[in-house]
Amino acid sequence: MMQRIRFALPAALSCGLLLLAMSCGGGGSSSASNTSGSGGSTSTTNAVAVSVNNGISPDFAYVNGIFVSVTVCQPGTSICVTVPNVLLDTGSSGLRLLSSSLTGISLTNATSGGSTLANCRQYVDNSYSWGPVATADVKLGDEVASSVPIQIIAEQNYTFPAAPASCGATAVNSVNALGTNGFLGLGFYPQDCGSNCVTTAAPGFYYACGSSSCTETTAQLAQQVQNPIGMFASDNNGFVLTMASVPAGGSASSTGTLTFGIGTQSNNALGSATILTPNAYGDFTTTFNGTTTQGFIDSGSNTLNFLDSAATGIPQCTGTYIQYYCPASTEALTATNTGNNGVTSTVSFNVANAQTLLSGNNKVFSNLAGAGDNTTVTPNFLYFAWGAPFFYGRSVFMALEGQNAGGTPGPYWAY
Repeated sequence: MMQRIRFALPAALSCGLLLLAMSCGGGGSSSASNTSGSGGSTSTTNAVAVSVNNGISPDFAYVNGIFVSVTVCQPGTSICVTVPNVLLDTGSSGLRLLSSSLTGISLTNATSGGSTLANCRQYVDNSYSWGPVATADVKLGDEVASSVPIQIIAEQNYTFPAAPASCGATAVNSVNALGTNGFLGLGFYPQDCGSNCVTTAAPGFYYACGSSSCTETTAQLAQQVQNPIGMFASDNNGFVLTMASVPAGGSASSTGTLTFGIGTQSNNALGSATILTPNAYGDFTTTFNGTTTQGFIDSGSNTLNFLDSAATGIPQCTGTYIQYYCPASTEALTATNTGNNGVTSTVSFNVANAQTLLSGNNKVFSNLAGAGDNTTVTPNFLYFAWGAPFFYGRSVFMALEGQNAGGTPGPYWAY
């Protein structure tokens, strides 16, 4: 799946900058034993609350960050810690938590060939989060995923070898840098790399570490950082994220509900939602203002991000806000998404003046948009990222690869 771009303000820390021939996490079926997901869940609480707030960095206020609490336990025990303020990221797969958020529990690092297995989480601006893979039980509501490989993001005071140069240029391994305790990646795919990393030691993914240095290595599917939903005993075929509407001027905070499973209980039925399937790269296409680009839906991106002023006719901001759009007045726009299954969906959205929005105290906006020619990123890709603003006021379903979800095989988006 394509990278969800990271802007000047905290934004999409999602799929790393990959070769376009390599999807993020696609291509492999989960090694976990899953039910078909076509019905019959016994869970009584298959939903958890999410919130949009300022994040937890002392250095900046997070914009459009959708956060959830995750309970992590030593496998097979009741020794647990609940980690708040974890960014919900539908554009990646796997749970990644700062080491400081796991105080009070002891997790065992995974090994590969006698060495400690480490994971590199690359971002499109060549920054990265780095640390060992460990095994934990993960709880969300009443749903439990046992013995899940997760990444522990190794902060400065965490004893672990430094990341090799192939991991990236700038480490973002702290609360100050991330504004969150970690990332809950609930993308389409069971693993963060899938079959791509089983036979190839791809730079920027998995590393075998000794006491002082690390080298690139392969990782079997069961060793890779996993989407925990696919490892639930039930309600394991996907999820629906339902967010409250946001007023035109924004709000200081907002709320929503993350419900597990699709078509497994009365609270997660697809109903009349339009289903769009992805192509081999995890995208659909979006046609806007006469231009067709790759498109995707990603809660980890903090804006609607698309094209540039030359292609849209919408003025970009200047100075500090140059990566955003600044129309003189709010523009009402439409774009058409087309799935790999040929189904189309026309989406109406608004773009307001980002400088006006961001100069106030509100941090939740449904009409904040960024320009797709982010000059801090090389190369520049044409794409349409339906980020966090897309989720406000609607329910968005995501079905996992290889699962029957509400009578339709995943992966897919539906809304």
